[in-house]
Amino acid sequence: MSTQPVVAAVDGSDDSLRALEWALDAARRREAPLRIVHVRQYAPWAQPEVLAAGPPDPDADPVLDRVRAHLAGRTGPPAVEYAALEGAPGVLLPEAGATARLLVLGSRGRGGFASLLLGSNSLAAARDAECPVVVVPRPGRGTDAAPPDRPGRPVVAGLHADSPDEATLAFAFAEAALRGAPLRIVAAYPWPLQTWMLPGEMPPPAIDQDAVEHETRALADGFLAPHRERHPEVTARTDVLPGDAAGQLVEASRDAELVVVGRHRRRLLVPARMMGSVTQAVLLHAASPVAVVPPAPPEE
Repeated sequence: MSTQPVVAAVDGSDDSLRALEWALDAARRREAPLRIVHVRQYAPWAQPEVLAAGPPDPDADPVLDRVRAHLAGRTGPPAVEYAALEGAPGVLLPEAGATARLLVLGSRGRGGFASLLLGSNSLAAARDAECPVVVVPRPGRGTDAAPPDRPGRPVVAGLHADSPDEATLAFAFAEAALRGAPLRIVAAYPWPLQTWMLPGEMPPPAIDQDAVEHETRALADGFLAPHRERHPEVTARTDVLPGDAAGQLVEASRDAELVVVGRHRRRLLVPARMMGSVTQAVLLHAASPVAVVPPAPPEE
């Protein structure tokens, strides 16, 4: 049994209860404990640097009381722990992932505008947490999405053939193995290619689309080979598709159990964490839950 918990963030909303159910299933599959966290946000007039005399009492938290009632009567693992925190959710939720195996939360909480597709706390957690973060969307994003209980739905993972991330691929294969699900790898390449020329310049030679697709597939197969060897039980299919990667992954999410995407590595001149435009677009529009995986640490 893993000692690292799966952490579920709750705030009393229906979105967080859906995320809780996803986290409960993930903890059972991993044979890991489940830690349910509620962050009570500071009042607008409070000073965040002024802390209370002690931590909040989880037994006197109405949100956690609602969660206990929601889980009443459930039998079997995992072991469940409740934690009440006080502060800024956008700061404390990523910190809760520092010792977690997985952090799970809904795409939106109780605050904000009804038209928002992704809440600020979900965005902060996906961007800043040290562990993989799963964001569970509201139902109905994809009106023609597959029923959530339909068997045989794949885990979908995005692969950037020019700069693949081993952590993202490893998580996708491991998740497919845990779920007994097929794995679909989406490797998109830009097409048609945009060519910009200055006056008087000669146009570049024509590029064969079949050659680009063949090279992308060869690169993808090379990166995937060690993961296939580690997980022979996973049936992995590679789809090499032209066009926008975000659009291809959002389309694939309509028939997926989970979409797995990576997060940008920190850069020397841009030390802040960034998710990348593709990951953010998938979080905003995917019909299925989305796992955002932090990059593997750079080799020495």
